[in-house]
Amino acid sequence: MSTKKSSHFALYILMFNMFIAMAGIGLVIPVMPQYLETFGVAGQALGLIIASFALGQFLFSPLAGDLSDTLGRKKLIMVGLVIFSASQLWFGLATHEWMLYVARFVTGIGGAFLIPATMAFVADITSIEERGKGMGLLGASMSLGFMIGPAIGGFLASVSLSFPFFMASLAAILSAIISLIILPDIKNAVAEIPPEKKARENILTQMKNSVKTPYFMMLIIIFVFTFGISNFQTTFSLYVDHKYNYTPKDIAVVLTVGGFIGVIVQTLVVERLFKRFGELNVILVNLVVAALALLLFFFVNSFWLVLVAASIFSTATTLIRPAVNTVVSKLAGNEQGFAAGMNNAYMSLGSMIGPALAGMFFDINMNLPFIVGTIILLFSWGLTLIWIRRKKPII
Repeated sequence: MSTKKSSHFALYILMFNMFIAMAGIGLVIPVMPQYLETFGVAGQALGLIIASFALGQFLFSPLAGDLSDTLGRKKLIMVGLVIFSASQLWFGLATHEWMLYVARFVTGIGGAFLIPATMAFVADITSIEERGKGMGLLGASMSLGFMIGPAIGGFLASVSLSFPFFMASLAAILSAIISLIILPDIKNAVAEIPPEKKARENILTQMKNSVKTPYFMMLIIIFVFTFGISNFQTTFSLYVDHKYNYTPKDIAVVLTVGGFIGVIVQTLVVERLFKRFGELNVILVNLVVAALALLLFFFVNSFWLVLVAASIFSTATTLIRPAVNTVVSKLAGNEQGFAAGMNNAYMSLGSMIGPALAGMFFDINMNLPFIVGTIILLFSWGLTLIWIRRKKPII
């Protein structure tokens, strides 16, 4: 098999893995409000559960990125999928509230091993010119999984509220087996350095070192951006459940349509947008669009208008993520694993703080998470604009 064909084949397997992982996460979203009610908890607990997932990612992403540079991407991807599978099974079998937090923390560890290694793998097998396309296709597979997951989860919940978690566990372990058998083990120059010669640094040291990187402001932006959108993602299902009495199937339809539009955009449009306008301009425009979409929720009063607002928000955010990932990757040089690990760590930090606060905001006033999210997204826009004008990065 030629190098080019091997690279394309590897990309398809990576896309499949991320599809399965995101579908597993998406499966449980429409189920969570009712599932948490069986434990007698609500908004704040949901925010803390999601925050525990992000904490696991935050603590282990830098280590995972480092290990993917030294041990190779394939090993880390397989370990991540196995951990992800086990944690989903644990969540579905939980009998006490504390078990939910621990299970989600372990899920975050699985994501920490899976996501940076996958992003670094894509960087290894694509040229600078094709980097945006590769990241876009990876993002599209993630969006597709996140789109189909809630639709499947809403219907699987009719069997039992635990059933979607069991199916997510099964899907992840099957993906790990497929990766073991057919995912090529492509090495990059950094991965060939013997592990014993690569110094291990703790997370605080790595974050301190990230300040010196040319893409540090992008890491700050991904942190603030993720903090902002998590206010929506954490409380959306609770919001429509409380305000409109939406069923799990209703929530699944809204998330599925928004995700479907995002997949189409990432698959067919994202490369053209990057080439014509540049990744940085795509980030700037869509931060504003996402903020305005959150404001729309205060003016909608029907299922179809909620669907439109959610779809606009979903499309904007699905364009921002691959744009930021591409900028970081282009500026990272040979340290793709480290850059991907730090990217995921800063994203996880935003996902950890955002949901915890969003749950508390929701319990105060269910509109408050959307207001805070809008402010944070506009703040991200300002940060990005200042960085571009001062640094004038060449990518």
